[in-house]
Amino acid sequence: MRTIRIKLDELMAERGLTQMKLAEMSGVRQAAISEMSRNIREQVNLRTLIKIADALEIDDLSELMVIEKNE
Repeated sequence: MRTIRIKLDELMAERGLTQMKLAEMSGVRQAAISEMSRNIREQVNLRTLIKIADALEIDDLSELMVIEKNE
């Protein structure tokens, strides 16, 4: 089975951002960012991902997420 892992923790660390700052920049609730950064969120809205990608100036989806195979 494969899972999608959102790499928010890594991206925020690279850019020196807190969850609160990313929430302000993207318009996404801090609680949602927290869940996504811990990869415990079951469903993620495409609009939410677009807001985060816009805020982080990401053009390549592979910068934001990766598909992992669970064995």
